[in-house]
Parts: sequence; C-alpha cells; structure tokens
Amino acid sequence: MATDQEKQQVVEALMALAGERPWDRITLPEIAARAGIGLAELRGLFSGRIAILEAFAASIDAKVIEGADPQMAGEPGRDRLFDVVMRRLDLLAPYKAGIAGLARAARGDPGLALHLARIGLVSQHWMLAAAGIENTSTLGRLKAKGLGLAYADVLKVWLDEDDPGLPRTMKALDRSLERGEKAIDKLERACARVAPFVRACRPGKRPQSEPDAGPQVDAA
Repeated sequence: MATDQEKQQVVEALMALAGERPWDRITLPEIAARAGIGLAELRGLFSGRIAILEAFAASIDAKVIEGADPQMAGEPGRDRLFDVVMRRLDLLAPYKAGIAGLARAARGDPGLALHLARIGLVSQHWMLAAAGIENTSTLGRLKAKGLGLAYADVLKVWLDEDDPGLPRTMKALDRSLERGEKAIDKLERACARVAPFVRACRPGKRPQSEPDAGPQVDAA
C-alpha cells in the first residue's frame, strides 16, 4: 500500500528535476528513479506529472493551514492574508529552483500554464480559508481569482529576490493586497446597490400594484 512517505519522495523528486532541466524533458522513469521506487509503484501512486504537482500544492496548503498563528485571529483580514501568503512562500523556499523552472516552462507551454492556474486557484481558496476570509459565494470566488492574480505577481518578485528578509516581496505583496482590498470594497458596494433590483426581478416576483377596483359605474 502506498505510504505518505513514498508520495512525498515522488513530489521531492519531481520538484528537484524541475529545477535541473526543462519540464518537457522530465520523464516518468526519471521521476521514479530519483524517488527510489519502480515505475509500476509510481503508477500506483500518481496518474502522471500533473497529479504530482497537485499533490505538491496540496501538501503546501496543508502545512500553511497547520502553521496558522492563533494570535492573528483578531487582526484585519488583509493582515491575516499577508501572514498566510508569507508563510506559504517560506514553505516554498526549498523548492525555489523547481518553481522557477515550472514558471519558465509555463511561458512556452499553454497546457502546463492552464494546469498550474487551475491548481493555483484551488490553493487560493484554501489560503483565503486559512486567513478566515469567506470564499464560497460568488464574491468569494472572485476573491480567490483576484488573490491568484496578485499571488502570481508577487511570486515573480519572490523568484527574483535573493535577500533572505524578502523586503521586495513583502512590499509587492502589501501593494497587491491593498489594491485587491480596494477592488473588493468597490465590488461589494456595487453588489449592495444592485441587490434589491436583482431580488425584484427573480422569477415569481411581480411588482405590487393597486388592487383592481373593477369597472367604473357612473352614479346617475
């Protein structure tokens, strides 16, 4: 039976290879060999390379959630989200070379780019949840997409920064979250303004009118 340790070995193998060579040159037999397992065992663990990337993202998600700081619970949502994203980047630091390799590959591989965007969107939902921010409504889903765009911009800065204190990354993240917060505030106000009209236009809802008084009869 597959163990979590074996799965993690495969994840580590793929991320190491992603930092060493182009994505399109990484083969399943190579991944299995680097992980120290047979190809048949690898097939029993994962359906392919994208599934391994999904497992990598899920493992990082879980570690971010497990590492939540209880003292942040009373802080504003923007501060909580800042803490969550920085915690994620700290966890990604050992895999920086692999992530850089994936980013380079995605620029020339639309299929990979779409897979990474899909995987990233799932992670953004979990990051919002870890920050205690609602993400299940239509507005919540927009928040996740917005966070994904902001995170992609911040990730570029992070990949280019060598300072262990990450001052440029933190500055970029703070700016992105500020812009996102303003955009969400505007959207929430707009939704509040149109909500009464939307409710009035729902099927089965008819505007109230004065009751029919019947035919008018002249009093002769």
